[in-house]
Amino acid sequence: MYDRDILVLLRHYLDLQLSKSAIAAQLGISRRTIHYWIETGQLDRDLSDPAPRRPSPRAQKLDPFKPLIQERLTTYPLLSSVRLLAECRATGYDGGVTQLREYVAGIRPRPEPEPIIRFETEPGVQAQFDFAEVRLPWGKRWALVVVLGYSRLLYVEFTPRQTALTVMLGLERAFHAFGGVPQELLFDQMKAVIVEDHRGSGGKLLENAEFLRFAAHWGFRIRACRPYRAQTKGKVERPIRYLRDNFLYGRTFLGDADLADQGARWLSDVANVRLHGTTKEQPLVRWARDERAVLQPLAARPYRSLVLLPESPAARVSPRVAVPQVTVERRALAHYDTLLAEVGT
Repeated sequence: MYDRDILVLLRHYLDLQLSKSAIAAQLGISRRTIHYWIETGQLDRDLSDPAPRRPSPRAQKLDPFKPLIQERLTTYPLLSSVRLLAECRATGYDGGVTQLREYVAGIRPRPEPEPIIRFETEPGVQAQFDFAEVRLPWGKRWALVVVLGYSRLLYVEFTPRQTALTVMLGLERAFHAFGGVPQELLFDQMKAVIVEDHRGSGGKLLENAEFLRFAAHWGFRIRACRPYRAQTKGKVERPIRYLRDNFLYGRTFLGDADLADQGARWLSDVANVRLHGTTKEQPLVRWARDERAVLQPLAARPYRSLVLLPESPAARVSPRVAVPQVTVERRALAHYDTLLAEVGT
């Protein structure tokens, strides 16, 4: 609303018989506003009358207890309205919870959100690994996703389980697809890789011993996100959303083999040749130009675990070289006693 001084000046300029266009330019208002004030008699009222005062806000039962609420929230910002209501009633408040909740909502300290710092890695330095659950008509599968941090080149396969052996075999296939091994791999808090993480309390990270041997065989370092800090794996979290939205959503799969076949074609024809939103380049082009040559060389042979059993042919969706199966005949101990007796005779 315009103040009294503008109305006084408007009346003065009109007395000087200035044009309304000139008055509007002088006062910084429109000609339509000037006509409206004249037609509605705004200039005829006594401008010496004081402006009407706004009514004072009505007193509330909660007013005497507001300093207590402010003090408690300053010390303990997460105290609930129910808890504060109990404390106020203990000191004499007999009002309802609605006005208390409205007051608390307006003054509760809100911590600043922790900034997510985007960091970029040099070519060949890091890859990120994660699983994504996929529900299909014939059962649950896991999308094993690996992405090179610099080029954003993706590797995806689908598997029925999330075992340590699945992780290791999937990584070996990813290394071959990438044409080399990054210097380090970043994982979430998955038991196949991380046994315990005490870094939050000043302790150390305890890796799975079998996976440590696997990492040494392929020559990469293990890195793990701190608990509840999954945003550190942003380079793989975003591709998982992209996988769900661009590949899985709206497609029909006939079975595991069709899922694997369509997934491989999607990687080569769509995902790895798209214009990436962050790098503004195609992952395949960025990888071929800058990253492929600086990846560490592949190991001379696959890793062979002394603890984990070989993967069965049905253990993963994508095709791979079958592991020979050896049939072992089992007999009772009494049978060997009979054989020894026969040899002795």
